[in-house]
Amino acid sequence: MKKLINGIEYDLTSTEIAEVNARNTEWNNGALDRALSNLRETRNSLLAKTDWTANSDLTMSSAMTTYRQQLRDAPTGLNTVEKIEAYEFPEEVTNWVI
Repeated sequence: MKKLINGIEYDLTSTEIAEVNARNTEWNNGALDRALSNLRETRNSLLAKTDWTANSDLTMSSAMTTYRQQLRDAPTGLNTVEKIEAYEFPEEVTNWVI
């Protein structure tokens, strides 16, 4: 491994190599947490767009109720980065109220 200082390449010391490897391991170990966080952020945004349909003066359609439940259930069983990346959110509902 090399480092560049003022345009000149130098070999990394064994300590620097160990630090780089530790940072890379830490980053790779956090991949699942980052993927779940991104999924939840998207899910929360989609839920927020439909929150108004849950007002007490409206009767939410069964399609909207199902859609919102599917969004809340989105992270369930997604325990690998591959599963999270393959997940497809449910299609948005257009008939909001009865």
